[in-house]
Formats: sequence, structure tokens, C-alpha cells
Amino acid sequence: MFKACAVIPVYNHAHLVTPVVHALMAQGLCCVLVNDGGDQCARENLRRLQRDTGCELVEQYPNGGKGRAVLAGMQHALGLGFTHALQIDADGQHDSADVPQLLALARQNPAALITGVPQYDESVPKHRFYSRYLTHVWVWIETLSLQIKDSMCGFRVYPLKPTLDLAHDVRLGGRMDFDTEVMVRLFWRGHTVLSLPTKVVYPEHGVSNFRLWGDNVAISWMHTRLVLGMLWRAPVLIWRRLRSRGE
Repeated sequence: MFKACAVIPVYNHAHLVTPVVHALMAQGLCCVLVNDGGDQCARENLRRLQRDTGCELVEQYPNGGKGRAVLAGMQHALGLGFTHALQIDADGQHDSADVPQLLALARQNPAALITGVPQYDESVPKHRFYSRYLTHVWVWIETLSLQIKDSMCGFRVYPLKPTLDLAHDVRLGGRMDFDTEVMVRLFWRGHTVLSLPTKVVYPEHGVSNFRLWGDNVAISWMHTRLVLGMLWRAPVLIWRRLRSRGE
């Protein structure tokens, strides 16, 4: 059984999410919006969008961060009977035209985590473009593998039950550290990570929720935990890699 919906975490960029919802619903996807402690204007915009489109709306207060919002949306989606969730940003930076390819790959590989690999245009801030490679290197070390091409792209398809089981067993990062940590830990549990190239743009009036100091500290601490976790998992990770080469 494969039944997918979209989970969209929203903070104070609710004014940007309407075109994203319309594009996804035009493809037949149910949308689960998660208001992550947004202000009154965001709350009113999302409730109006819910009335107008019939999308699902989950609200969590106070602001808990992207990771906690995604997990809240996933839990709601599982309760609605969905098996998979497409995670997509609310500000329109991800190309909804690539959704069918991501879902088709997820349908063919229902236990895998499917992720987009960004293909940037000139709108990408240069510091973000180059800083991503530092995380790439750490992830390759943490997994002892090059299978994960990009762990920071928030445009992906999750198998719901394995992801929520992981969140039950392990305290995952709740903010911008979530995307990378959940991917590495699902890989550790034996889930394949499959990638598709996707166009990513930075909208002219986009809103960044990245906290310069707080999120950088959280990401650094996350990588410290993951490297330590890799050390005692190394024999299993190496064995899996050797086995995959022999098949």
C-alpha cells in the first residue's frame, strides 16, 4: 500500500505558502500544513487557506522548530491513513513539477527515503552554496558512505512509520538540524537513500528562519553526536558497504 500526502511546516511565511498548496492539490495531494507557532497574521492566513482549500492544519505553540513541526505533521498524516509524506518548504523554493518523479521513486522503493539534490540557479546566496559542502563531508564520515548526496534539502519523501518509530526511539534535532540527522539515522537503520536532481530557487521575498548562532550550534552538536554514534556502528556500516559491493 502506498498513499502519500504533503507535509509543509510553516512559521511566519504563511503569505508564501498558498501557491505551493494549490500546486500540490492540483496534483491530487492532500496537504498537511503545520503552523509552527506563527504570529497572528500567519495564523489567520493559514486558517483562511484551510477554509478555502480543505487542506489539513495542525498548530503547535510555542514555536518548536522545523523538525518538530515536520514530525507533528507526519503524526497527523499517519492518523489519516497515509503511508508516506512529501516534505516541501512553504516559501516556494522547491519545484513542485518534480513531485511526481519523487513520488514515483518512493512508490517503487517504499522503504527508502527519497530526497531531492538541489540544482541551484543564480539566486542562491553564495555562503549557503559553499557551506553545504562542509555538512556533506561530515555526513559521508558519519555514514562511511557516499550514498547520501545531499542531506540538507528539505524536499523529500519519507516512509511515515519507520520515521516516526525512529523519532520515538531517539530524540531528533527539532530545528534546522533535523533534516540531516533524520536522514543519517534512517541510513543507519538500513533504509536506502535515493536521490533525484531538483531545481531550487531562493524567492525574492523569501523569509529565512535560520538562526545564525542557535542553529549553527545545534548543527555542530548534531554532527558531534553522529560522529560518536558512527564509531560504534562502524563495523556494521563497513560490512553493509562490502556486502553491497559484492551483490
